[in-house]
Amino acid sequence: MTQQVPLLINGELVSSRASEWIPVTNPATQEVLAQVPCATSEEVEQAIAAARNAFATWKETPVGERARLMLRYQALLKENHDEIATLLAQETGKTFEDAKGDVWRGIEVVEHACNIASLSMGETVENVARKIDCYSITQPLGVCVGITPFNFPAMIPLWMFPMAIACGNTFVLKPSEQDPLTPIRLAELFKEAGAPDGLLQIVHGTKDVVNQLLTHKDTPAISFVGSVAVGEHIYRTGTDHMKRVQAFAGAKNHMVVMPDAQKQQVINNIAGASVGAAGQRCMAISVAVFVGEAREWIPEVRDALAKVRPGAWNDPEAGYGPQINPQAKARILDFIRQGKEAGAECILDGSECVVEGYPDGNWVGPTMFRNVTTDMSIYTEEIFGPVLIALEVDTLDEAIELINNNPYGNGTSMFTASGAAARKYQHEIKVGQVGINVPVPVPLPMFSFTGWRKSFYGDQHAYGKQAVRFYTETKTVTARWFEDDIDTGVNTSINLR
Repeated sequence: MTQQVPLLINGELVSSRASEWIPVTNPATQEVLAQVPCATSEEVEQAIAAARNAFATWKETPVGERARLMLRYQALLKENHDEIATLLAQETGKTFEDAKGDVWRGIEVVEHACNIASLSMGETVENVARKIDCYSITQPLGVCVGITPFNFPAMIPLWMFPMAIACGNTFVLKPSEQDPLTPIRLAELFKEAGAPDGLLQIVHGTKDVVNQLLTHKDTPAISFVGSVAVGEHIYRTGTDHMKRVQAFAGAKNHMVVMPDAQKQQVINNIAGASVGAAGQRCMAISVAVFVGEAREWIPEVRDALAKVRPGAWNDPEAGYGPQINPQAKARILDFIRQGKEAGAECILDGSECVVEGYPDGNWVGPTMFRNVTTDMSIYTEEIFGPVLIALEVDTLDEAIELINNNPYGNGTSMFTASGAAARKYQHEIKVGQVGINVPVPVPLPMFSFTGWRKSFYGDQHAYGKQAVRFYTETKTVTARWFEDDIDTGVNTSINLR
């Protein structure tokens, strides 16, 4: 019998009463691994109610106790690291090494949450007026919600619920229905770490479940990672219902290659950053901008890409795995077709990719275009696949103008040997995350994940100090204690005295 993915409600893994189930398939074979339910409205309500009830006591839990829960949790995640990565690789198709990176980057955020006492500190000023002190404190919001995508089923949930719960909130997670087994395993380990019942709930489903979470009166904060169209809907719907929302959306990330860069490092890094994880990363490099004489390296970049071979998760020679589903593959192939029809030169075509032993896999081989104009769909749209576009400009100023005219602002990188050029680039570029001789500049958790422009809707970003601000409210207290019963008179002005 096919495994049925459970819900997590009030600390218990329970079978859903859903009438609609979605198959979870291995994208390399189309084998059905499990069936995931579309939770009923009543089940979503039960999850929110359980989280609301747990919040009443968890918000009073000392900050040190919350930190110790995260310490135990990160130890368990490390102990079970390879097991989680194996499960993740099987349901996403990622290579084992890539899956391990997914898990590890999530563990780093849990480690950051262990520092919640320092991160939550407020501010104090003594004698803002005579014998009057002012100080701020942070307090949790309540039931927070996370809606996560398929491409990082360990890392992105771990961006969200550990920070939210460490801040004193409770959490309802709606993971992707395409790979729900990894989040369930994360939840099992969280319970094993000693998390009280009700701190974390997991419900599954599609847009009906999402909309119920978005509009519910008891969910004050929503965190989302996904596409632009859905991100905009999440943001508008959530804010229309007076919720705090952070919605991480699409990307079109550029790498600028200067002619003074180390050529082999450029070639290696472009190849890895453009097709790693089958291009299914919001931080993937999908556009390489070659400046001046660096355009002469384009054939060598193509040759390096041609050597990257997709394959199954347990193939140690595979550079990346399949697309998550047949629809994603078909979408990428359609973009490749559009590029050819628009007149772009396809100098490497992975449309007919075949992996021996896996005839049913969602394979797309490394693909590269040259002679692309910025009005072509392969440039204006996020392809989310192993497709690299090579653009050529004469100067760094042209490269900066090109990137700043693109509506996305998630990540960018620059390869150069010039400190002056790097300084100019990082100062003038209108992108939230910049790498200098680093291809995929995802910041470590002591900083925040800071996409700009059309790549992000909201005010406060994920993890780091901004996550604490997102998951808490600031209360400012102005206090005076009278030493004796002295009549200071009536004060009708706003001034303190």
